[in-house]
Amino acid sequence: MDIISSVMESYGLSPLPEYTAEAMAYVPFQQFNSETYSPAQALEAGTVYPILNKPFFGSKCEVKAE
Repeated sequence: MDIISSVMESYGLSPLPEYTAEAMAYVPFQQFNSETYSPAQALEAGTVYPILNKPFFGSKCEVKAE
């Protein structure tokens, strides 16, 4: 069982609120079993998690190829 499932089962919590308001940003719990960059890659990307590496290119986002 992963940590999110364990927390949800133990405490009755979900990654997002049950009721959400329009135009509000909600960020789910971080998955700690994610891959990580090396320190040099993380410094260059601005994040240690590849899944969060979403560079902004004007009006569109692109996922960086590995």
